[in-house]
Amino acid sequence: MSNRLANESSPYLLQHKDNPVDWFPWGEEALAKSRAEDKPIFLSIGYSACHWCHVMEHESFESDEIAAILNEDFVSIKVDREERPDLDQIYMNAVVMLTQRGGWPMSVFLTPDGKPFFGGTYWPPEDRMGMPGFKRVLASVLDAWKNKREQLDEQAEFLTGKLQESDFTTASGQSLTVDILNRAEGRLERSFDFAHGGFGSAPKFPHSMDLQVLLRLWKRLGRDGLLDMVKLNLDKMAAGGIYDHLAGGFARYSVDERWLVPHFEKMLYDNALLTSAYLEGYLATGDEHYANVVRETCDYILTYMTDEAGGFHSTEDADSEGVEGKFYVWTPEEVLRILGDEAGERFCYVYDVTPEGNFEGHSILNLPKTIEQCAKIKGWDVDELKDELAASRAKLLVERDKRIRPGKDDKILVSWNGLMIDAMARARIVDRGARGEERREKGEERGEKREKRYLEAACGAADFVLKKMTRDDGRLYHSYRHGVAKFDAYLDDYACFTNALVTLYEELFEERWIDEAARLADVMLGHFKDPEGDGFFFTADDHEQLIARQKDVQDSSVPSGNAMAATCLLRLAKLTGRGDFFDAGESCLRLGQGLMEEHPTAAGQMLLALEFYLGPTPEIVIVGDPEEESTAAVLEEIRQRFIPNRVLACRAEPEKGTSKLEALFAGKEAGKDTPSLYVCQNFTCAAPVSGATDARNAIDGLAGE
Repeated sequence: MSNRLANESSPYLLQHKDNPVDWFPWGEEALAKSRAEDKPIFLSIGYSACHWCHVMEHESFESDEIAAILNEDFVSIKVDREERPDLDQIYMNAVVMLTQRGGWPMSVFLTPDGKPFFGGTYWPPEDRMGMPGFKRVLASVLDAWKNKREQLDEQAEFLTGKLQESDFTTASGQSLTVDILNRAEGRLERSFDFAHGGFGSAPKFPHSMDLQVLLRLWKRLGRDGLLDMVKLNLDKMAAGGIYDHLAGGFARYSVDERWLVPHFEKMLYDNALLTSAYLEGYLATGDEHYANVVRETCDYILTYMTDEAGGFHSTEDADSEGVEGKFYVWTPEEVLRILGDEAGERFCYVYDVTPEGNFEGHSILNLPKTIEQCAKIKGWDVDELKDELAASRAKLLVERDKRIRPGKDDKILVSWNGLMIDAMARARIVDRGARGEERREKGEERGEKREKRYLEAACGAADFVLKKMTRDDGRLYHSYRHGVAKFDAYLDDYACFTNALVTLYEELFEERWIDEAARLADVMLGHFKDPEGDGFFFTADDHEQLIARQKDVQDSSVPSGNAMAATCLLRLAKLTGRGDFFDAGESCLRLGQGLMEEHPTAAGQMLLALEFYLGPTPEIVIVGDPEEESTAAVLEEIRQRFIPNRVLACRAEPEKGTSKLEALFAGKEAGKDTPSLYVCQNFTCAAPVSGATDARNAIDGLAGE
């Protein structure tokens, strides 16, 4: 018989509904049972795309013997970390305190009032590889519960006290200055892998926000070496097995330092953040290869990860048919059967498909050499080779799509959707409706008329959140699946989505987006702001009472809530002129100052917000119809330049529109030639320029060209 998880909507929880473990979802029923029967709580937290979560389920939670122990002596609670990041954040911090490491599956033992006293991550069922077996862990915990209760309760009180302490990262007392950025640059450079790109050693994760920091420092300092670091990193990831060379999109991370063997799960947030990094790489360098990576990644999201109602799905698993990576790997025989001998052999040479393989006897597609290098070595015509490879990739993708796909978590999360909406909207500048080889064949160059697929998808997802994930009182839900929205939204939901709405305004100049962004920012200030200190709490003031209310400052796989709050509030302050938005954004920077100074590699998004705060950050105001050809051409010029710190506004009639932008357009008038361009910064406006030619010259100056 199914357990209580059968009534849940989370794909991760539903994966465990047929376990013999008597699982509870997090809630009062489970907590009350623990109190009434004086049993310890076993809290297991994971997510649907987590490989080792699947392993522990198969080894332990499907075991009748282990289930009998859990059911007799514990109250077992299963949590999807993506649905309840508040619980994940609190108890992960506890596990790190206990073990100096964290990860998923997370396994924590709690008192009936939710206080942690012991925890870890994955445990095998029996003692193995230097790890205690889960059965032995359960026996030890139960012995302590029965025979060492006083010490156990003291441990729980101590850990809870640490979690509740308000010693959030604090400033050094210094001002928020460019010195913080300069010191961060040195730390990033020292941790950079100049052989393979990336930061640190294996396992190697994409550090999208750190790459964006380096691009801004290159722009600020003029050091070409910083741009070279970014290019090396982007090139190596796009050539490696972490990138899906058939469908586009990136896997979660690489288990080696060369980006070859990925952990095959694909996460929406990684692909959103990497889209932004490659897009900025394209703007900084003009390298069409980066634009193609952006296109292919966005196309992957549109094809495989977009709900028919408009939102973006969360993850695709690493496993299919119970085997990690099976969906993605190839043998030479498979390739030759599909492509034929001649094209197949060329494809195998270029993409490293060999009889011995590079992953458990199979081959992960990757590019050890560039296509140009392969053509030169073999004496092949490079353009013909590119055309053939494009056709070959398309054929292999059709065949791969016939395989049994990895499982997908199709819930829609506001925070992750906010990241993807922002990236997808800005990707409009490379949206040409076809892959790179096809565009080149048609003779299309930079500046051709754009398609609107990405922008329309971004708007569709934003409208979905506003229509389906908004409460009657205007506040947001966190998660949605199959017609049901649930869980009150967290800080990062509001911050990421508000930031995305600002981006949609700057791409479309539909002022409803600014109205919604300002409204949600007011919700953040009203329900999440710390009235006695800097920054924002992760949960609202009327959220479920947990053992601690924490502030999210350090980046994890996604930007921290406070860093995203700083980003969106400072952007909004520039557009609306609201001082309370600016003050709240600055407060987040003060909260994160100590982290930026001591651990800049954990503060990428906060450093991006600081760089915006320090400026120069021009306010670019255009008076002209954005649909009219000359104005549209000037807007295209702005979007095609790497001007990372700016806000952009446009109206056909400066006096008509939302009151939110009234201060920005005050005194702006149309000149005799359209459009008229105004540039203001540091409370001073330069003389306006009119006409496309003069506007382009002004844009050249802003871009430093």
